Amino acid sequence: MSDWVSTFPGYKQVLSSGKKFFGRVIQTGPVPQHVGIIMDGNRRYARNHKIEIKEGHSMGFNTMANVLELLYECGVKVATVYAFSIENFNRTSYEIKWLMDLAKSKFTQINQNGLLCEEYGVRIKIIGNLKLLPPDVLQILHETEEITKNNTRATLNVCFPYTSRDEMTHAVKSIVSESTKERFIINEDTLMRHLYTGDQPPVDLLVRTSGTYRLSDFLLWQCVSPDCAVVFVENLWPEFKPWDMLKILINWSFNKYWYGNSSGYGLTPRELMERTHSLELITPTTRVGFERRNEVEGDSDETDVSSQMGTEEETMTSEDETDAKVKIA
Repeated sequence: MSDWVSTFPGYKQVLSSGKKFFGRVIQTGPVPQHVGIIMDGNRRYARNHKIEIKEGHSMGFNTMANVLELLYECGVKVATVYAFSIENFNRTSYEIKWLMDLAKSKFTQINQNGLLCEEYGVRIKIIGNLKLLPPDVLQILHETEEITKNNTRATLNVCFPYTSRDEMTHAVKSIVSESTKERFIINEDTLMRHLYTGDQPPVDLLVRTSGTYRLSDFLLWQCVSPDCAVVFVENLWPEFKPWDMLKILINWSFNKYWYGNSSGYGLTPRELMERTHSLELITPTTRVGFERRNEVEGDSDETDVSSQMGTEEETMTSEDETDAKVKIA
């Protein structure tokens, strides 16, 4: 949707009504309980539009608010956003200062108004290595957590500052500190419980914008599950609209309902081929995680899929003939 449309009188009211309507539509089918978002492309958007980088980050924050509103209208219980990576501390001091000032400004607005949090009952949780933050920023973030702690309808995890490797390191340290207890068992479930998201539903859907096809050290442990669908979008984050997220949610719900697995694993070659065609019709500019797996296994080639299907049919035919002979005998 073009930016100039947003200048029309009543646009925000129409947009809000549309989110509520489509949210009710989405809730008629399966809904992802936990959605992760890598909000990438703010700086590139600023350079492409010849504006200051800080303006790109500010527009990205507004995009986040609009997308989160749609997610909560659709019934999503947890949203985890990648707001600031530990690696971002390697950027220029000017940009780091602006990002910290932006965080203070926006979270101060949430503390003072908190309309989104109040309307949807959202609890804000800051996850990451908080020791790396300046004291003034840390204080405001703690105030936000305290103000919203009693909201129970949904949760917003703000990863600030965060990397998945640091999260795993934190989990291991926590496990070691508790390992002195008797009959303490260390396994995958133990590590999962000690992650920042250990008390929350598993991640069902991960979305990354800007046409970059990597996870950039975000929720690496949580996203390895075959039940987590990974979607890569070409749009830069400030260009990403609620309608783009809506298409992804419809796509996810459709595949979850019909195939029982939103990521495409465990499907027969025929189902996988039909599903790929349906995905191209629904979201032609979106690539999903299972397509990369197809390329590795060779299932993306229609000739190979057809030959595999033919082999399966021949096997079934021979088995049927054997059963028929037994019955005749």
